[in-house]
Amino acid sequence: MAGRFASRTDVNRSAVLAHLGAQGPTSRADLARALNVSPALMTQLTRDLLADGLLQELEHSPSQGGRPARMLGLVSSAGRAIGVKVVADHVAFVEVGLDGTVQRSAIEPFDASASTVLMDLVDALREFMRRGSDIPLLGIGVGVPGSVDAQGSGTVDSTQLGWHQVPLGATLRRELKLPVLVENNVNALAVAERLYGRGRNHDSFLLVTIGTGVGAGIFIDGTVLRGHAGGAGEIGHLPIVEDGPLCSCGNHGCLEAIIGQQALVRSAHENGVISTGSGISALRAAADAGNEKAAAIFSQAGHLLGRALAGIIHVVDPEVVIVLGEGTASWQHWSYGFEPALRSALIPSKRGVGVEVETWQDESWAQGAAALVLATPFDSGQVAGDQGRLVRERLVGQVAPRQADHSTDLP
Repeated sequence: MAGRFASRTDVNRSAVLAHLGAQGPTSRADLARALNVSPALMTQLTRDLLADGLLQELEHSPSQGGRPARMLGLVSSAGRAIGVKVVADHVAFVEVGLDGTVQRSAIEPFDASASTVLMDLVDALREFMRRGSDIPLLGIGVGVPGSVDAQGSGTVDSTQLGWHQVPLGATLRRELKLPVLVENNVNALAVAERLYGRGRNHDSFLLVTIGTGVGAGIFIDGTVLRGHAGGAGEIGHLPIVEDGPLCSCGNHGCLEAIIGQQALVRSAHENGVISTGSGISALRAAADAGNEKAAAIFSQAGHLLGRALAGIIHVVDPEVVIVLGEGTASWQHWSYGFEPALRSALIPSKRGVGVEVETWQDESWAQGAAALVLATPFDSGQVAGDQGRLVRERLVGQVAPRQADHSTDLP
């Protein structure tokens, strides 16, 4: 319980930074109300953040007759982070400020199967970093579709990328001389969702992504569940149909092999809904135009997703389910099958669980990866290992000279 409480406190510190970045200067009392924590805990959180040089005290807020409240704001020059999303044919980069806001982004072609794959990624990162700001760079977060042994080491197994025991984290750290955190992309997205998205209002939620693949991030009592080897949340590989279509993992009949983007497009080709060579955008356009076969393909996918998620909800008991990913562009068609299937498969006490669908942006994956870096200075649970310590040293190292400079101003 003590470890769980510490992890929740760490996330709350990052949530303070995220809230101030999104809402601007705020009083301690308003922060406590917005983040649903006690005034005493907020006092502790902000005291530590002020000591670390991440927050600064600003002017007092206007008084309504009582004692004016002191406003808190971010020290914007304290640091930035880079987030990277890796997929089979491209990489996406973002540079974010301390509050998680995206300052710039880029997408570059990439071949995950190339023999030079790691150095190709190093070169692309160097080019992106070259165009960055002068604000101190705290580290790099990388999100990948697959299992990662630990954030701080970053050895990757990924069927989507065709990688087995690839030393991604060690290579990037050696070549770039920076702290590097590597995580499953959906787990990283869950951290970002807790800090910046609808997950801010929930300590326990199930994040589900649909699109090229199907995945889940499980956030329970303020902590992302990683599992024994970092592979928790691989709901895309739930066995659905015995002897069904071949999945990228090598098994047959997995959920992802039936409702992933490739599977939907294949079904559309087989049923003559879209022409050969057309993709998911053509299928979505056909459904939007009222094509009943196209709409039925999405609806059936929603039906299978709803039944699968009902089982997950029974196991992890989230407050809410948050749906994200490229596939949400077609959610109006998925939902016809999803809602009835989900509600009918849930036990009565769970049928009221909320489902929230977030608007998707391509840079969200990379923003999630950057959130790994922004959360590590407060990682008392040492999920990030030695890399978390290095991030903190870089952050505090930038703050100390500034504090020393200001000391001469004191009476």
